[in-house]
Amino acid sequence: MAMTGLDEARPTRRNDERTVAGRHRMMRRADREVTDCEQIEEIVAACRIVHVGYADAEGLTIVPLNFGYEWQQDGDAGTGDELAGLTLYIHSASIGRKLDAIRAAGNALDVAFSMETDCEVIAGRTPCNWGEAFKSVIGNGVASVIDDLDECRKGLRLLMGQQAGMPDIAFADQQVRSVTVWKIEVRHLTAKIHAKPEPRNARRQAAGE
Repeated sequence: MAMTGLDEARPTRRNDERTVAGRHRMMRRADREVTDCEQIEEIVAACRIVHVGYADAEGLTIVPLNFGYEWQQDGDAGTGDELAGLTLYIHSASIGRKLDAIRAAGNALDVAFSMETDCEVIAGRTPCNWGEAFKSVIGNGVASVIDDLDECRKGLRLLMGQQAGMPDIAFADQQVRSVTVWKIEVRHLTAKIHAKPEPRNARRQAAGE
């Protein structure tokens, strides 16, 4: 499958999609949608920051965070509902707004998230034709604080692997207990690639001009 996840049998745009309660709306730009799990994981692996949004007693908020992840792939992502086993691991201090919100929700806080990589401005002939090349993943899931010491240790190792390329660090129990490790179990996601167009000369050469 091509890196953009393009399927020639699908329409380029799904302009007739509408928001319906209880359903996930399909991506309008079908030509930029990525559905292959391995390609989606490549995007996740290249990201270093996840933006997590949630609502609490104060209202809506969003926060950028470092993360690690574990992904048990299960075939093709499809529309995102068939995706199983993607978990984002995050660490923080033992107090704060995020943890208050998770605990107030009975340790099961509904969240939304986004991450992106390979962002680059695309210059256009006119100001309205300028754009941005990117690879991104957005989705939603449930956030919960981890109490099990071994899972906390695993989460910290995954964080260090993602952020520093050091997945084999040995964390002592005291180190693990000095922070709070929590996770987001992903329920639905979509991925998208807007590739930077090739220079005109390269396109002409490819066409044999």
